[in-house]
Amino acid sequence: MATAAALALYALRLRPRLLTWGATQDETDRTYPGDDIVPDADGTSTMATTLPAPPETVWPWLVQMGGDRGGWYSWDRLDRYGEPSADRIAPEWQHLEEGQRLTATRNGWSWFTVARLEPNRTLVLRSDLSLPSGHSFDPQWDVLPLAHMDGIWAFHLRPTADGGTRLVVRTRGQSRPRRLTRPFDLLLGEPAHFIMQTRQFHNLRTRVGAAA
Repeated sequence: MATAAALALYALRLRPRLLTWGATQDETDRTYPGDDIVPDADGTSTMATTLPAPPETVWPWLVQMGGDRGGWYSWDRLDRYGEPSADRIAPEWQHLEEGQRLTATRNGWSWFTVARLEPNRTLVLRSDLSLPSGHSFDPQWDVLPLAHMDGIWAFHLRPTADGGTRLVVRTRGQSRPRRLTRPFDLLLGEPAHFIMQTRQFHNLRTRVGAAA
């Protein structure tokens, strides 16, 4: 009974807060560019924060993300093997275009693809992973892996009245076979995303504030 009560508490009270951390109801309900890439998502989240600088100041930090570029500004020991993410804007990492791949892992087996890009406003990264290896694959393949996960990690910037930036991060994903991936998403995937995303918000706020 205690286990059932704990699961019910998590499902009804804690999980909705994890998936919408910092976001207003309007931000959660809104449709964003890139949502159509995963039209039948079986998992989604919308998290948000306010940064103390306008979008054109925040944008360069997002543009230089990547495992072999500026990093991800999250828990570096988990997604950068302990190598610190960039604490400055690097001109050599400021070029980004749709279709470009951003390395996600040191061995280069996994990557994000830039799916949508509107400077100072929208950056949508797409990830297509074969399971359980975690290796990326091309979604245009004629035959897809039997077990796989497709998703987006999207950053949407909007100016605030006081000169700051409202940063809304939307994820949408679909995985197969769902009977196996559903427990993983609930018990590990969603909590891990919350931990990493809130850390990224914190580190971006620190970097943007210091540079302002």
